[in-house]
Amino acid sequence: MNPLDLANDHPSAARATAPHRWQRGRALLLPALLLLAWEWASHRDAAMAYAFTPIETVLATLWGLLRGADLWINVEASLARTLAGFVAGVAGGIACGALMARSRLAARAIGPIYHLLRQVPLLGLIPLISLWFGTGELAKTLVIVLASFYPVVLNTFEGLSGVDPRHLEVAALLDLGPWRRLTRVLLPAALPSILTGVLQALPFAWVSAVASELLFTAGAGLGGMILNAQAGARMDVIVVAVLAVTALAALMNALCIRISRRFARPSSR
Repeated sequence: MNPLDLANDHPSAARATAPHRWQRGRALLLPALLLLAWEWASHRDAAMAYAFTPIETVLATLWGLLRGADLWINVEASLARTLAGFVAGVAGGIACGALMARSRLAARAIGPIYHLLRQVPLLGLIPLISLWFGTGELAKTLVIVLASFYPVVLNTFEGLSGVDPRHLEVAALLDLGPWRRLTRVLLPAALPSILTGVLQALPFAWVSAVASELLFTAGAGLGGMILNAQAGARMDVIVVAVLAVTALAALMNALCIRISRRFARPSSR
């Protein structure tokens, strides 16, 4: 049987395919229109050509930076900074959330401070961070740590607080000590919630890393690359750096979605 016969035998499948193709085409329509508008603006006059660098110039700059070392040095610096702050923030967040979930005294002592600081935008803490820790690597990393810390604390606390009481009863029957109860019963039961917090923290860490590089200009990084290009009136380099930030953010988002689906699969059975 040929495909035409199949389509005739299953008209509903053919009808379902057409809207799907239209949706995919419509999703590409806006980016295409934006590119056309950008190209049109870049050829109007000198001022517009500076603000909207011609696409061919951006592509040539992108190719040159990909072949050179400058872009890769800055990407590596931003990723390394993000990883360091992310790991520290996640570790501290899990420890703090677990402490508040398992100790009423800790929840009463730490909880109000945590919820108070969580309401303050990170940008509002920048002046204090720069005053106390300077504008170097430590200040940048601390911004990333805080961005990663908040969602992990909340999800760890909620995950451990919501553990089924029957699990705790089984742990009591087995006479498990506090450490074994935490590692054998509580953390495995709270793992989905903790993982959600970790996956939420990753994009926050990346955005905060680039923002900290824009605010604290010392050292390599994509944020510093953008500022240097702005000082040198290199709009093409700025566009390439922004594209690099966006591409890496998209990769991290895809990674988070893949991991969350991987861990959610067994629970749906």
